[in-house]
Amino acid sequence: MPVLVVLGAANLGGAILEHHLAAGWTGAAVSRSTPDLSADASDPESLRTVLAAARERFGGLDLIVNAVSAARPSRPGPFGGGNLADAEVEDFRGWTAAVAEQAFVFLSEGAKAISPGGTLIQVTGGSARRPLPGKGLWGAGAAATRALTLASAQELRERGIHVALLVVDATIESPKTAAFTEGVPREQLADQKDIARAVEYLASQTPRAYTHEVVLTPGRERWLP
Repeated sequence: MPVLVVLGAANLGGAILEHHLAAGWTGAAVSRSTPDLSADASDPESLRTVLAAARERFGGLDLIVNAVSAARPSRPGPFGGGNLADAEVEDFRGWTAAVAEQAFVFLSEGAKAISPGGTLIQVTGGSARRPLPGKGLWGAGAAATRALTLASAQELRERGIHVALLVVDATIESPKTAAFTEGVPREQLADQKDIARAVEYLASQTPRAYTHEVVLTPGRERWLP
Protein backbone atom coordinates (compact mmCIF):
# COMPACT_ATOMS: atom_id res chain seq x y z
CA MET A 1 0.00 0.00 0.00
CA PRO A 2 1.62 3.33 -1.06
CA VAL A 3 2.14 6.01 1.60
CA LEU A 4 1.79 9.77 1.33
CA VAL A 5 2.26 12.73 3.62
CA VAL A 6 0.65 16.06 2.75
CA LEU A 7 1.94 19.31 4.21
CA GLY A 8 -1.16 21.37 4.91
CA ALA A 9 -4.27 19.75 6.41
CA ALA A 10 -6.96 22.27 5.44
CA ASN A 11 -8.65 22.96 2.12
CA LEU A 12 -6.37 21.74 -0.71
CA GLY A 13 -4.12 19.64 1.53
CA GLY A 14 -7.14 17.91 3.01
CA ALA A 15 -8.64 17.28 -0.43
CA ILE A 16 -5.40 15.72 -1.69
CA LEU A 17 -5.18 13.44 1.33
CA GLU A 18 -8.85 12.45 1.14
CA HIS A 19 -8.57 11.60 -2.57
CA HIS A 20 -5.56 9.34 -2.07
CA LEU A 21 -6.99 7.58 0.97
CA ALA A 22 -10.09 6.79 -1.07
CA ALA A 23 -7.83 5.43 -3.83
CA GLY A 24 -6.19 2.94 -1.46
CA TRP A 25 -3.23 4.92 -0.18
CA THR A 26 -2.36 5.34 3.47
CA GLY A 27 -0.85 8.37 5.16
CA ALA A 28 -1.58 11.61 6.96
CA ALA A 29 -1.44 15.38 6.79
CA VAL A 30 1.04 17.63 8.59
CA SER A 31 0.14 21.06 9.97
CA ARG A 32 0.62 23.14 13.08
CA SER A 33 -3.00 22.42 14.06
CA THR A 34 -3.06 18.67 13.34
CA PRO A 35 -3.01 16.70 16.60
CA ASP A 36 -1.56 13.60 14.94
CA LEU A 37 1.37 14.88 12.83
CA SER A 38 1.84 18.38 14.20
CA ALA A 39 4.74 20.45 12.88
CA ASP A 40 5.70 23.84 11.52
CA ALA A 41 6.44 23.03 7.86
CA SER A 42 8.68 26.10 7.61
CA ASP A 43 11.00 24.91 10.39
CA PRO A 44 13.60 22.34 9.26
CA GLU A 45 13.97 20.58 12.60
CA SER A 46 10.22 20.39 13.18
CA LEU A 47 9.53 19.04 9.70
CA ARG A 48 12.47 16.61 9.88
CA THR A 49 11.15 15.18 13.14
CA VAL A 50 7.59 14.67 11.93
CA LEU A 51 8.66 13.14 8.60
CA ALA A 52 10.93 10.72 10.44
CA ALA A 53 8.02 9.77 12.71
CA ALA A 54 5.75 9.23 9.69
CA ARG A 55 8.41 7.14 7.93
CA GLU A 56 8.81 4.96 11.01
CA ARG A 57 5.06 4.55 11.48
CA PHE A 58 4.23 3.70 7.87
CA GLY A 59 7.44 1.92 6.92
CA GLY A 60 8.43 4.47 4.26
CA LEU A 61 7.17 7.50 2.34
CA ASP A 62 6.28 7.19 -1.34
CA LEU A 63 4.84 10.67 -1.85
CA ILE A 64 5.23 13.98 -0.03
CA VAL A 65 3.14 16.92 -1.22
CA ASN A 66 3.66 20.53 -0.16
CA ALA A 67 0.27 22.27 -0.22
CA VAL A 68 1.13 24.84 2.45
CA SER A 69 0.19 28.51 2.06
CA ALA A 70 3.48 29.89 3.30
CA ALA A 71 3.07 33.68 3.00
CA ARG A 72 3.35 35.46 6.35
CA PRO A 73 2.57 39.16 5.87
CA SER A 74 3.64 41.15 8.90
CA ARG A 75 1.08 43.93 8.55
CA PRO A 76 -2.35 44.51 6.98
CA GLY A 77 -2.32 45.23 3.27
CA PRO A 78 -3.33 44.02 -0.16
CA PHE A 79 -2.93 40.39 -1.13
CA GLY A 80 0.43 39.79 -2.76
CA GLY A 81 2.18 42.68 -1.06
CA GLY A 82 0.87 45.62 -3.07
CA ASN A 83 2.83 48.01 -5.26
CA LEU A 84 6.58 47.77 -4.79
CA ALA A 85 6.92 51.54 -4.32
CA ASP A 86 4.60 51.34 -1.32
CA ALA A 87 5.99 48.14 0.19
CA GLU A 88 8.44 47.79 3.07
CA VAL A 89 11.20 45.27 3.68
CA GLU A 90 8.88 43.54 6.14
CA ASP A 91 6.43 42.97 3.29
CA PHE A 92 9.19 41.36 1.22
CA ARG A 93 10.10 39.07 4.09
CA GLY A 94 6.49 38.01 4.58
CA TRP A 95 5.36 37.62 0.96
CA THR A 96 8.61 36.62 -0.76
CA ALA A 97 11.25 35.29 1.60
CA ALA A 98 8.83 33.22 3.72
CA VAL A 99 7.39 31.51 0.63
CA ALA A 100 10.81 30.68 -0.87
CA GLU A 101 12.20 29.55 2.48
CA GLN A 102 9.32 27.16 3.15
CA ALA A 103 9.72 25.61 -0.31
CA PHE A 104 13.42 25.14 0.39
CA VAL A 105 12.69 23.46 3.73
CA PHE A 106 10.19 21.11 2.05
CA LEU A 107 12.54 20.14 -0.77
CA SER A 108 15.58 19.74 1.48
CA GLU A 109 13.90 17.73 4.22
CA GLY A 110 11.62 15.89 1.79
CA ALA A 111 14.62 14.66 -0.19
CA LYS A 112 16.10 13.19 2.99
CA ALA A 113 12.86 11.51 4.07
CA ILE A 114 11.40 10.16 0.82
CA SER A 115 11.83 6.47 0.00
CA PRO A 116 13.85 5.46 -3.09
CA GLY A 117 11.63 5.78 -6.13
CA GLY A 118 9.33 8.24 -4.34
CA THR A 119 7.87 11.56 -5.46
CA LEU A 120 8.01 15.10 -4.09
CA ILE A 121 5.37 17.52 -5.37
CA GLN A 122 5.43 21.26 -4.74
CA VAL A 123 2.14 23.09 -5.36
CA THR A 124 2.29 26.75 -6.34
CA GLY A 125 0.25 29.39 -8.16
CA GLY A 126 0.31 31.04 -11.56
CA SER A 127 2.56 33.82 -10.27
CA ALA A 128 5.41 31.31 -10.56
CA ARG A 129 5.15 31.78 -14.35
CA ARG A 130 4.41 35.51 -14.60
CA PRO A 131 4.50 38.51 -12.24
CA LEU A 132 1.40 40.66 -11.82
CA PRO A 133 1.21 44.35 -10.85
CA GLY A 134 0.52 44.79 -7.18
CA LYS A 135 1.59 41.20 -6.50
CA GLY A 136 5.27 41.35 -7.36
CA LEU A 137 6.38 40.25 -3.91
CA TRP A 138 4.10 37.21 -4.00
CA GLY A 139 5.24 36.49 -7.55
CA ALA A 140 8.89 36.64 -6.55
CA GLY A 141 8.30 34.03 -3.86
CA ALA A 142 6.44 31.79 -6.32
CA ALA A 143 9.18 32.22 -8.95
CA ALA A 144 11.81 31.28 -6.38
CA THR A 145 9.71 28.24 -5.48
CA ARG A 146 9.67 27.21 -9.13
CA ALA A 147 13.44 27.64 -9.48
CA LEU A 148 14.15 25.62 -6.34
CA THR A 149 11.77 22.83 -7.35
CA LEU A 150 13.13 22.46 -10.88
CA ALA A 151 16.72 22.55 -9.61
CA SER A 152 15.84 19.82 -7.11
CA ALA A 153 14.21 17.80 -9.89
CA GLN A 154 17.49 17.80 -11.82
CA GLU A 155 19.55 16.96 -8.74
CA LEU A 156 17.40 14.02 -7.63
CA ARG A 157 16.57 12.37 -10.98
CA GLU A 158 19.63 10.12 -10.90
CA ARG A 159 18.69 8.97 -7.41
CA GLY A 160 15.36 7.76 -8.75
CA ILE A 161 13.42 10.46 -6.90
CA HIS A 162 10.77 12.26 -8.93
CA VAL A 163 10.30 15.97 -8.16
CA ALA A 164 7.49 17.92 -9.80
CA LEU A 165 6.02 21.40 -9.68
CA LEU A 166 2.23 21.59 -9.87
CA VAL A 167 1.15 25.09 -10.92
CA VAL A 168 -2.49 25.94 -10.28
CA ASP A 169 -3.00 28.99 -12.47
CA ALA A 170 -6.30 30.14 -10.97
CA THR A 171 -8.07 30.78 -7.71
CA ILE A 172 -8.91 27.46 -6.04
CA GLU A 173 -12.55 26.99 -5.08
CA SER A 174 -12.64 26.16 -1.36
CA PRO A 175 -14.17 27.37 1.92
CA LYS A 176 -11.09 29.60 2.27
CA THR A 177 -11.88 31.50 -0.95
CA ALA A 178 -15.68 31.43 -0.76
CA ALA A 179 -16.01 35.01 0.48
CA PHE A 180 -14.37 36.61 -2.56
CA THR A 181 -15.36 34.12 -5.28
CA GLU A 182 -19.11 34.42 -4.84
CA GLY A 183 -20.65 34.91 -8.26
CA VAL A 184 -17.52 33.85 -10.14
CA PRO A 185 -18.31 31.13 -12.75
CA ARG A 186 -17.14 27.75 -11.51
CA GLU A 187 -15.38 27.16 -14.83
CA GLN A 188 -13.08 30.04 -13.89
CA LEU A 189 -12.08 28.45 -10.57
CA ALA A 190 -9.79 25.47 -10.00
CA ASP A 191 -11.40 22.36 -8.48
CA GLN A 192 -9.58 20.77 -5.55
CA LYS A 193 -10.57 17.30 -6.79
CA ASP A 194 -8.94 17.95 -10.16
CA ILE A 195 -5.76 19.09 -8.42
CA ALA A 196 -5.77 15.93 -6.29
CA ARG A 197 -6.09 13.81 -9.45
CA ALA A 198 -3.14 15.66 -10.97
CA VAL A 199 -1.08 14.83 -7.88
CA GLU A 200 -2.02 11.16 -8.23
CA TYR A 201 -1.03 11.23 -11.91
CA LEU A 202 2.40 12.68 -11.16
CA ALA A 203 2.96 10.15 -8.37
CA SER A 204 2.12 7.28 -10.73
CA GLN A 205 4.91 8.10 -13.20
CA THR A 206 7.96 5.90 -13.66
CA PRO A 207 11.58 6.88 -14.37
CA ARG A 208 10.86 6.23 -18.05
CA ALA A 209 8.39 9.13 -18.25
CA TYR A 210 8.81 11.82 -15.60
CA THR A 211 6.89 15.10 -15.81
CA HIS A 212 8.56 17.86 -13.82
CA GLU A 213 6.07 20.68 -14.30
CA VAL A 214 2.30 20.64 -14.82
CA VAL A 215 0.11 23.73 -15.21
CA LEU A 216 -3.63 23.51 -14.50
CA THR A 217 -5.79 26.33 -15.91
CA PRO A 218 -9.62 26.34 -15.81
CA GLY A 219 -11.35 26.79 -19.17
CA ARG A 220 -12.69 30.29 -18.43
CA GLU A 221 -9.52 31.58 -16.77
CA ARG A 222 -6.87 33.45 -18.75
CA TRP A 223 -4.34 31.05 -20.25
CA LEU A 224 -0.86 31.91 -21.47
CA PRO A 225 1.31 29.39 -23.36
